[in-house]
Amino acid sequence: MLPTLGDFRRDQLAIATLFFFLGFQYATWASRLPALKDRFDLSGTEVGLLLMAAGVGAAVSFPLVAPLMARLGARRLALFSALGLAAVLPVLAVTSSYPLALLVILVDGIAVGCLNVAMNAQGAALEAHYGRAAMAQLHATFSGGSLGGALLASGVNTVTHSVTAHFAVAAGVGVLLLAGSKPRVLADAPASPDTAVKEERKGLRSLSGASRTALVLGCAMVFGTVVEGAMNDWSALYLTEETGASGRLAPLGIAVVSVMMVLARLLGDGWRNRWGDPVMVRVGSTMAGTGLALALLAGGTWPALIGFACVGLGMATVTPCLYVAAAAQGPGALALVAAMGTTGLLAGPALIGLIAGRTDLTTGMAVVAVCAVLVAVCSRWVGWKTEPAKTVPVAAE
Repeated sequence: MLPTLGDFRRDQLAIATLFFFLGFQYATWASRLPALKDRFDLSGTEVGLLLMAAGVGAAVSFPLVAPLMARLGARRLALFSALGLAAVLPVLAVTSSYPLALLVILVDGIAVGCLNVAMNAQGAALEAHYGRAAMAQLHATFSGGSLGGALLASGVNTVTHSVTAHFAVAAGVGVLLLAGSKPRVLADAPASPDTAVKEERKGLRSLSGASRTALVLGCAMVFGTVVEGAMNDWSALYLTEETGASGRLAPLGIAVVSVMMVLARLLGDGWRNRWGDPVMVRVGSTMAGTGLALALLAGGTWPALIGFACVGLGMATVTPCLYVAAAAQGPGALALVAAMGTTGLLAGPALIGLIAGRTDLTTGMAVVAVCAVLVAVCSRWVGWKTEPAKTVPVAAE
């Protein structure tokens, strides 16, 4: 029997819930960093280490993901790691010392790494099963989850300043989200024991034995996440320090990038169907790099905002397309690409800050523009499908 459009939408919604949950969970504890800073009497450096612990955990998850995917399948790995993330919140709320908080956030990062790979594998499986592009919209829901987590934090904080109460409510919301998505998350049987053993061995030697395509995809992901991370962390400072923008206009930098990215991701799957993933990555990253470079050359606040809009629009579908291509190479490649993306997201803003400290922020942002163009360069070495995805027939409801 032909799948129906309703089947596709229900499965898409269930998987989108996983993306929403991840953004929601991260925004929940990140929004209470000031309270955690006060509780443990942390310096700025110690707060930075707390954030870095999540990234270290995500990197540590890399050799674990492939064998776990082989034994459990993407469905169960996604649900188990999401439940772990829900449990992290109340544990973090009652943690009594900074070293323990570092350990909890490290575990959080490991679970994030597992969920990130599993849910993107589910997204790729959804596209393959129905022959319909869906990954861009799935990634848009991650941003929606971040917004939802921030709004909940603001709402709870107006009633009580208790971190324990906030995290308990958020954990409850997370469990409800997972309970609602579980019946429709795509089922996949665990691999045979022999396959699982092979994947465990591959997980331990993935860096040395990774295919050329996986490494190229990983490099493209690094450059792409450097761009996204740097725009999040440095756009407001660029406007104030390099263009003389007022404090009222400075927040528009990240707002423009975020709004354009969310809108483009909501529309991006239609664009992917029409033009194909290779075109979306090459044209999008080239647009981002060229638009930002021209804005830096022109100088001024409004050219900068236009350049930032080009970055948000151009980079919106890059990450989803790279995840789809990595998933087609197997769970080991997907884990590698996800881990390299996390590295870029963490190391990128720090690198831009180092360059800006030795030169100026305009030079630092120029490096961001170069990274965007390098995504397009890397994408030419990827073995993409030559045709845009074709929609399979669906039955009427």
